[in-house]
Amino acid sequence: MTPSPTSLPDALARHESFALIARDGVSVELLTGDIVDVENLADIPLTVQGDRREVLALVPFRQVVERGFECHDDRAPLRCLVVSEHTSFARDEALTTLPSAPIPLQDAGFDVADEDYAEIVRHVIADEIGRGEGANFVIRRDFTAGVEADARTAALTWFRALLEYERGAYWTFAIVTPGHIAVGASPEAHVSAQGGVVTMNPISGTFRHPAGGATAATLSEFLESTKETEELFMVVDEELKMMSAVCSDGGRITGPHLKEMSRLTHTEYVLRGRSKLDPRDILRETMFAPTVTGSPMQNACTVITRHEGTPRGYYSGVAALFTPRADSAFEDEPTHDLDAPILIRTAYLVDGRLRVPVGATLVRHSDPYGEVSETHGKAAGVLGAIGAIPRDTPVPSAIDEDEPTAEPARLADDPEIAALLESRNARLAAFWLNPQDAAGTGPFAGRSALVVDVEDRFTTMLAHQLRHLGLDVRIVPWSQVSDEQVDEAELVVCGPGPGDPRDTSSARISRMREIVARRRASGRPLLTVCLSHQILSDSLGIDLAPLARPHQGMQKTVDLFGMPASIGFYNTFTARVAPGTTRLGEVDVAAEPATGDVYALRGPGFASVQGHLESILSRDGMTTLERLVSHALTPAPAR
Repeated sequence: MTPSPTSLPDALARHESFALIARDGVSVELLTGDIVDVENLADIPLTVQGDRREVLALVPFRQVVERGFECHDDRAPLRCLVVSEHTSFARDEALTTLPSAPIPLQDAGFDVADEDYAEIVRHVIADEIGRGEGANFVIRRDFTAGVEADARTAALTWFRALLEYERGAYWTFAIVTPGHIAVGASPEAHVSAQGGVVTMNPISGTFRHPAGGATAATLSEFLESTKETEELFMVVDEELKMMSAVCSDGGRITGPHLKEMSRLTHTEYVLRGRSKLDPRDILRETMFAPTVTGSPMQNACTVITRHEGTPRGYYSGVAALFTPRADSAFEDEPTHDLDAPILIRTAYLVDGRLRVPVGATLVRHSDPYGEVSETHGKAAGVLGAIGAIPRDTPVPSAIDEDEPTAEPARLADDPEIAALLESRNARLAAFWLNPQDAAGTGPFAGRSALVVDVEDRFTTMLAHQLRHLGLDVRIVPWSQVSDEQVDEAELVVCGPGPGDPRDTSSARISRMREIVARRRASGRPLLTVCLSHQILSDSLGIDLAPLARPHQGMQKTVDLFGMPASIGFYNTFTARVAPGTTRLGEVDVAAEPATGDVYALRGPGFASVQGHLESILSRDGMTTLERLVSHALTPAPAR
């Protein structure tokens, strides 16, 4: 990529379709080429007539149908700009030459009224989280307005304004193609793959700056919020599920950090691992970010479909830039690097109508009106930056050579803020924070396990941990596992999943009841987790009941057969025995003394646990998992 010999306006005038991207703080990249719409991610044309090509793909939310997930399918195109020319201009030139006159808006407002959105929040907490459908869900609404100005001029005006007034963005961009315009400043890299290193960047928790700007004191209150802290931990767990699916080493966490923007500050972690997968496959396996959908992912898409009345379009999808690698010489190496920010903090312009979609992450602690306020803050971050609403404070122009712009002080540099951020890691599992030993060399080396996935990809993290205990692991979805596989596996691990364990009308719950019963009857080693633990408990005659308050994303230290263990819980239902019960026939019971809520079970040839030992919230997860696997694999005494 070399500087263009012509001016930016002249270069833009020659092309109907183009993309402008600012990602290094000093330059603006211009990508031009042909537009190709394709059906699936695998069809993205990375090679044309034998030549590797650079491609920028706009990936809509509807692509989740590739993974069999639900959505309001608007058939938004998977639009590819096959790059023929990639040039660079100085950021100052863009600020000098792009249009800057404000673009008036007409009939502006949210498509869902504040009170209606608050009611949706109440329903999601009570009817979705409260029924065990998941830990958190992101429900969006759209700020809309009419735009009478020329669409191309509006796009360039808004892009220039974002360059000048927004800070902290991962990508600032304008993508202009026939019938579709997207302009935004995304704070979040969903996934990147550079030289075989995959990086994900979960961002969650939103601090809306008060009038006059953020201070260390106001930010400290936000950082000490249980709701905001647990919200971030839950999305890290969800993205680790994805990392464990695409990376041989599962993914390591670094952070937390602050993402400081003009009106908002977020908290974030960075996850890294190694992979040899085609970047299109990496993108498919990581569709889409839990920060804009929820968890578990598959059920989150179902919940979104129930509570959002309209399609998402490109909101929560990605802009994926595939760049050919010069050093990829072997067949098993990826031919392209990938850089894919999430399409959030983005304005869309179609047929004279502006749309700015925003969402709030709903968890068990959510306050409906607090979530309403969060959507206002997120919309204001975009609208203020593009000049559609008054900005909080004027920002000096970077192109004024007599008054160079000073970088605002970073709150992350404040010692007290840094200490608050660092203190969060004391709650987390060292397994995911530290370099991991090679898989296959643990105490169960040479043995194998079949993991049954029950529509929660926590199983990918669980399988990764089992491999680090030495087991050879295979994951099979509940709908595809055969009775023969259940019978022949050395160890069967039945995983977690959403839903009510008592719901026998569910094909998934009924099949898991069959699998657990069949394996128990054989007397062969069995380990069950969360939903499957509840199903096993029911088969032993233990009562099941909903919790008074869901334990979605809760960390507790509990006694597991005489040893304290710090474990993460994601359950809405519980198995429950009489308080004080420690044994039922041949079965050892670890339960809450006061309530009888069952945390774990051990019996002849089986072990069971309610918590998620694979979660980052389970500081004692690996130790406890080894204990339970060891028990399950120990031959039961002859009867």
